[in-house]
Amino acid sequence: MRKLKIAVIGAGSTYSPEMIQGFIDRKEVLDVDSFYMMDIDREKNEIVAGLTKRMLEANDMHPKFVLTEDLGEAVSNADYVLGQIRVGKLEARILDEKIPLKYGLLGQETTGAGGFMNALRTLPVILNIADTMEKLAPSAWFINFSNPSGIMADAVLNLTKIKMIGLCNVPTGILRDAMPRVPKGTKTVDYDYVGLNHLAWLTGLYADGREILQEQLGNETEISGMKNTPVIPYPPKMLQQIGGIPANYPSYYYFRDEHIQKCRDAKLCRGEECEQIEAQLLKMYKDVSLCGKPDLLNQRGGAYYSEAAVSLIEALENDKQEYHVVNVLNQGAFPFMAPDDAVEVKCVVGRDGAKPVPLGHFDNWHMIGLMQAVKAYEKLTIRAAVTGSYTDALQALLVHPLIGDYRKAKGVLDEMLEANRAFLPRFFS
Repeated sequence: MRKLKIAVIGAGSTYSPEMIQGFIDRKEVLDVDSFYMMDIDREKNEIVAGLTKRMLEANDMHPKFVLTEDLGEAVSNADYVLGQIRVGKLEARILDEKIPLKYGLLGQETTGAGGFMNALRTLPVILNIADTMEKLAPSAWFINFSNPSGIMADAVLNLTKIKMIGLCNVPTGILRDAMPRVPKGTKTVDYDYVGLNHLAWLTGLYADGREILQEQLGNETEISGMKNTPVIPYPPKMLQQIGGIPANYPSYYYFRDEHIQKCRDAKLCRGEECEQIEAQLLKMYKDVSLCGKPDLLNQRGGAYYSEAAVSLIEALENDKQEYHVVNVLNQGAFPFMAPDDAVEVKCVVGRDGAKPVPLGHFDNWHMIGLMQAVKAYEKLTIRAAVTGSYTDALQALLVHPLIGDYRKAKGVLDEMLEANRAFLPRFFS
């Protein structure tokens, strides 16, 4: 095994212990020589690093462990760069969630108007990481978990030369939840997964080559959700009518009015809940007797992060040639999307990267139509973030299936741009 330098950008995130646990679980197959933990928030970085370092030592791992605020120092000659940043921190997320509600629109971290503003703030920073990697670590893999992950992947893969894979824990969750559907004694299991990041469906499940999912969907109404999204039961027959099991985020499209009302009725928005959870976590992380990730971390919405992120690195590093659902360029896998569209797709992952598996015949135009509309929104959002174009920004909101209305789109755009002025110099130059 070669010795690895791992750079974590946004290492002060309370998710970092989850990620470190993944390396601990795979210490026999991944030889990490050094962790470079980079964050612009020194205090949080030191608190989180205290726990993660104790976790490593408790498991007889003693890599070089460097805390830094210098991006160049962190990524220089790295083998893998993990991105988990939140530009504007939770304060900006709370605005993303609350301002759209004034206009009768969904306020959410990655979807709709809130996700749009998160993308405008985040994309320039992600592109700066990629540019720095081109200079100082051109052969490294950039594994990005920062939201909106699909938009970040589309931009980096089309605008830079960096090897990049966009990651999300949603596919891991939906595939785990599907496994109890497989009959006992089944020897081989396969699946069809279709979508974009945070707009995806499980459309096929195969037990020893036989498709079993569609016949199971008849009257089912319950699907598992995640801690960061509210669950609304699906009416009888709806899953069958949709043609698959949605990941948790399509619920925002199917029940938009109910979700908006839930947001309005909530005493705290999700960002405010996360503030409280994060404060508790940081207090726990300061306890020098704590040497493992606490159960409270699961309430933060990051379940399966370590499995998704570090198992992906293991597949790349050790040429495992195994399936992972990740965000990469389509390259013909979904024939109804452009080759240069970043999609969330089943890939075979090995030393040469993540190779999309062609889906084959697919004629669910409900899913295709939603994906094409949201991809148009994503492309316009990228153009707006890169150029500071107000016109592109407004067009992005107008084409988004959750927005559309001109007066609502313009109103929320103007207010959110002003609220985020400090992060968006391109729009105010």
